[in-house]
Amino acid sequence: MGSGQGAPPGRTTRRSSRRIKRLAGGQTLQSRRTLLSQTAEYALRAAAWIAAYSPEAPIRARDLSRATGIPAQYLSKILRRLVVARILRSQRGQGGGFVLARPPAEISFLEVLSAVEASPEEGRCAFGWGMCRPDAPCPLHHAWTPFGEAFRQWAATTTLAAARGVEPSVCEDRRREADSWLGDAPVPEPGRDA
Repeated sequence: MGSGQGAPPGRTTRRSSRRIKRLAGGQTLQSRRTLLSQTAEYALRAAAWIAAYSPEAPIRARDLSRATGIPAQYLSKILRRLVVARILRSQRGQGGGFVLARPPAEISFLEVLSAVEASPEEGRCAFGWGMCRPDAPCPLHHAWTPFGEAFRQWAATTTLAAARGVEPSVCEDRRREADSWLGDAPVPEPGRDA
């Protein structure tokens, strides 16, 4: 079953170094991301959670990991990058943890993404082929480019204040739902996203 062929519905198989979840009717759902890397998604998830539920009170990395479902070691690397980018502040000692360095309305999604990636969406291939450039495009490159530009504009104008007012239980239910669809894809190390 290494090729992913013939797997029963609901089973996750490995094919071409990608996780594929077999759904009823033979449809597949690939967990490979094309717009945001795993690191970028986790950085947004962590920063948005802090903005929504703990903007001024420090939260420990361990507690944030539990709340967001981000693996603790992976999260600590992301949090360090967000501190270096002056999106978060780190407070040491008892009662310490991580807090936003500025009000949520002053921190754009693009700023968070740029803290963990050189260029958040530029070059991400719609086919999942890694990087994509005008001189070496994938078949969807030219159709995908306007979408990437629109995403960049949205990320530049949307701030962490947008995360406020959502109940934590709703986020947890949505995360569990997404995890059940995507299966248990391996978690890449920060900076090693395809």
